[in-house]
Amino acid sequence: MFDPLSLKYDAAGLIPAIAQDAGTGEVLMMAWMNADAVARTLETGRVTYWSRSRQAFWVKGESSGHVQALVEMRVDCDRDCLLVRVDQTGPACHTNRRSCFYRAVRDGAEVEIMAPMG
Repeated sequence: MFDPLSLKYDAAGLIPAIAQDAGTGEVLMMAWMNADAVARTLETGRVTYWSRSRQAFWVKGESSGHVQALVEMRVDCDRDCLLVRVDQTGPACHTNRRSCFYRAVRDGAEVEIMAPMG
């Protein structure tokens, strides 16, 4: 059985988690998890993060309806980063965009490459 405590957390007890659309491979967002958030995600199938600003669990989509259903959790080679492959309902970003990575640096300038959803 997988033990969330086997992961390498930072000094604050957190590990970065990158959310990726399981169907398209699109990188949606990055957020933080602690060991309890990892365990909750695996137990419920609903991706749960740790909010550093609120110091509380954050179940993605709990208030917005933009749920992330867990498809697969992957652990990187150093055990200090997670890839959370998800089925994303609606936008992943709080700016109402599909991905939080909606800006690119092109020819030395920062440009917006993705408009808000619908």
